[in-house]
Amino acid sequence: MQALEISPPSEDTPAGDDYARIRAALEFIGAQAKRQPRVEEIADHVGLSPSHLHHLFQRWAGISPKGFLQAVTIDHARRLLRDNASLLDASLELGLSGPARLHDLFVTQEAMTPGEYKTGGAGLAFAYGFHSSPFGEALAVVAPRGLAGLGFVDAAGREAALADMRRRWPKAEFREDAAATAPYVRRAFDPDLWRADQPLRVVLIGSDFEVQVWRALLKIPLGAATTYSDVASDIGRTGAARAVGAAVGRNPISFVVPCHRVLGRSGALTGYHWGLVRKQAIIGWEAGRCGAR
Repeated sequence: MQALEISPPSEDTPAGDDYARIRAALEFIGAQAKRQPRVEEIADHVGLSPSHLHHLFQRWAGISPKGFLQAVTIDHARRLLRDNASLLDASLELGLSGPARLHDLFVTQEAMTPGEYKTGGAGLAFAYGFHSSPFGEALAVVAPRGLAGLGFVDAAGREAALADMRRRWPKAEFREDAAATAPYVRRAFDPDLWRADQPLRVVLIGSDFEVQVWRALLKIPLGAATTYSDVASDIGRTGAARAVGAAVGRNPISFVVPCHRVLGRSGALTGYHWGLVRKQAIIGWEAGRCGAR
């Protein structure tokens, strides 16, 4: 059996650290995918009994381990793409209801001017803070007009995550203020707070083309998926799928601006700035929220 670098969490890992076990399970499945490991093997690897593993997935994703694993397969991705091929042009009239509509309705956005972006953020003051999230520790960056950045902290640590955000707006002022960023993180990750009458404000800071792409991403409902070429068509840039892919990769507001819902034409996950395992986890978590199809 192939050895994995990640250390399996112990049985007494706090409930708030569910993502560590989910991540370990996904990494194990990825390494052993060719032989399709049984749930019992996955449970053993992450230091749980099969029944405890089932409880973990239900608590974290609202779905069974089997349903979760089905939701993150390429076959499921292909079904999403087939069902939602004209998603961006359909005005969301696909029969989606309930939680599947909540996420796209609760976000309101505006873009900063091209001049503000081209100056590298000169004159802009950002508050930043580190917070727990369903997908590991998150870094939030807030501008006076709304959430400007949302990323994740990985093995490289907090300084690397902050440096990643600083590189996007090198001339802006950054000050740590977790009290200012905490409300945005709660609104982003708690489905109970996804309310259309109290939208989460986000501010898009990028080139004109990037902002066009990010606005198109906001049209993709929870539990759905689309392709780079379909996004290109939606913004009137047919044939610019490669450029769209680059813009998707530069999206600074992970999860809320759902770049994880863009897949390759084959259904492959392709790249994700914050890691493919996390992309799988988010897709599975969302499937649980709206009912895996």
